[in-house]
Amino acid sequence: MRRLLLLAPLLLFTAGCGVVQSSEGKATDAAREVARKAGERLYGQRPRTAEEVGRSASGIDGVEVLRVTGTSTHDGDGVDVIVRTSGSAYNNWFDSEEVVVRRCFAVRVSPRSEWREDPRDVDCPDGLPLTFAPPPEPPPLPYEELHAQLPRVPEGGRVDEAEVRRTLAALDLDPAIRTEVKAAGGRVGVLLSVKGNGFDAQDCLLARVSPGATEVWTPPRIQRMPGEGGCTVDNALDPAPPPH
Repeated sequence: MRRLLLLAPLLLFTAGCGVVQSSEGKATDAAREVARKAGERLYGQRPRTAEEVGRSASGIDGVEVLRVTGTSTHDGDGVDVIVRTSGSAYNNWFDSEEVVVRRCFAVRVSPRSEWREDPRDVDCPDGLPLTFAPPPEPPPLPYEELHAQLPRVPEGGRVDEAEVRRTLAALDLDPAIRTEVKAAGGRVGVLLSVKGNGFDAQDCLLARVSPGATEVWTPPRIQRMPGEGGCTVDNALDPAPPPH
């Protein structure tokens, strides 16, 4: 009789709420959520190689990369990354201590992936987590050379776009530095930039050649963040106001 009385609250709880999920199941769900958030971080339309995706995934807290398959995000089915994550749960009705699990999931990175796409449960491959060499350092942008070589046009003079382009060609820039030139309103704007990683501030230089003034500058960091438009040739021609 005493045993039935002790079990009664548990039976009522189970009958009222259905089957209670185990702590291991909750911990697995927590591990899956870490993998899902990793997929959110990796999501995007920008083309990336499998190595770039793997390197990005390995830099996410709580994520180990065990396998990367595919060539690039825009080839075939994209890139599949098998990640190992951990999760924990504790239920004071059943557990004497916190339950911790480590689980593996496959995260797909492709233009056809869905936002917050559920990662697939997979068996963990054998072997240690993959390591990736750091990306090559981008070439430095030639502020001093650009400032010294761009033409100076006197007040009332005419800016020659072709001369600005010849000046850039004579700088013999590293192939990794992208250049863009645009003329408007009697001025010529110049953009020098290197490829960013899609998350951090991009490196770029802006210049504007106008009658009476030749300027070279780096936009504020907040304007160089992805989507802010600071690293554009239009921003060289008509600079956005500095952030407050």
